[in-house]
Amino acid sequence: MMERPVFSVTELNGHIRELLDRDGLLQDVCVRGELSNYKIYPSGHHYFTLKDSESSLKCVMFRASASRLRFRPENGMGVTVFGRVAGYLRDGVYQLYATAILPEGTGDLQVAFEQLKQKLAEEGLFDEVHKKPLPPFPERIAIITSSAGAAVHDMIRILGKRFPLTKVLLLPVRVQGVEAPAEIAGAIRYANEFELADLIITGRGGGSLEDLWAFNDERVARAIYASRIPVISAVGHEPDVTISDYVADRRASTPSNAAEIAVPDREELKSALEGLEIRSDQAMRKRLQRLRERLDNAASKRIWSDPASSFDDRRLELDRWRDRLLSTGERFLAARRQKYVAAAAALDAMSPLRVLQRGYTLVSDTSGKLVCSASALYEQEPITLRFTDGEADCRVIQIRMQGEYHAEKETDI
Repeated sequence: MMERPVFSVTELNGHIRELLDRDGLLQDVCVRGELSNYKIYPSGHHYFTLKDSESSLKCVMFRASASRLRFRPENGMGVTVFGRVAGYLRDGVYQLYATAILPEGTGDLQVAFEQLKQKLAEEGLFDEVHKKPLPPFPERIAIITSSAGAAVHDMIRILGKRFPLTKVLLLPVRVQGVEAPAEIAGAIRYANEFELADLIITGRGGGSLEDLWAFNDERVARAIYASRIPVISAVGHEPDVTISDYVADRRASTPSNAAEIAVPDREELKSALEGLEIRSDQAMRKRLQRLRERLDNAASKRIWSDPASSFDDRRLELDRWRDRLLSTGERFLAARRQKYVAAAAALDAMSPLRVLQRGYTLVSDTSGKLVCSASALYEQEPITLRFTDGEADCRVIQIRMQGEYHAEKETDI
């Protein structure tokens, strides 16, 4: 019986790994599946499982490869993974060492765009409440773009033509490539820190999604959001939409359109000023005409041609008013006089003196108080009798109440 070799665990695992490494197909393989158990470790390495309906495959993507991902892999996402299959000596397992991951159905850039868009929208970076108004007549405009592109020349030409009073400052940056996002965000912060302008335009000409990707970078989006200076985003052509467009205070369809939005048109301003001048002139002419008519009307009055006649008229009018006042006063006094006479007659009719003239007298005691009843007297009481033509002092001899015999009184004069 032939003797079989005996392997240690390490030797067998090493042999299996060598077999996998010699298989050319496994050294550059593409595997389609669904992501599961996706984890990112502090080291920067990504570990996950790729599975389908019947099987699963352990995978790892080291930090160097993971740093090139343009989207955020998520559990349940259908992807295609590129890499090589190799054995892991320590655990005796084989796994896929991934070098790239592409989402199924759409490009990785589009997935990254949608993920960042959703993230920033949830944080409120797109809310209208954060949009700053553009200055109507900007004194200085900072253009953050490539100095070599046609877009910057178009913007400078249009700005100079529409409103030459505005000063234009160019902050040249790269708008494509790995370094572009950091340069664009840095230029926005620089313009704010030193207050270089009261309006910023940032963007570039058209291109593919890859070419425009710097303006889909989160660093650029947050720099625009944090800018105290209003920002116009001018990226690509009309159909092109970037994250910068959503964050900026105003989106322009093209760089040329951004220049048109940024400043007013001097020809339109000139026409508006001419219109204002015409309306102002017309309003002044109408006012002068009304004042002239008032002046002519005043000048035609007789007071200017014959001032004395005006005084005569006033004298006549004053006389009429005096006559009316006198007449009114006399009627008022006559009416009051009649009322006085009537009141005096009424008072005279009720006067005690009238009563005395008819033969009656007034009786008063020593204090001068009138005596109205016999019961108020007592015998031998001195009293005073008042007649119409004089008085008499008397003394009560006898008091007789009504129904009794009336005795005579002895009178002392």
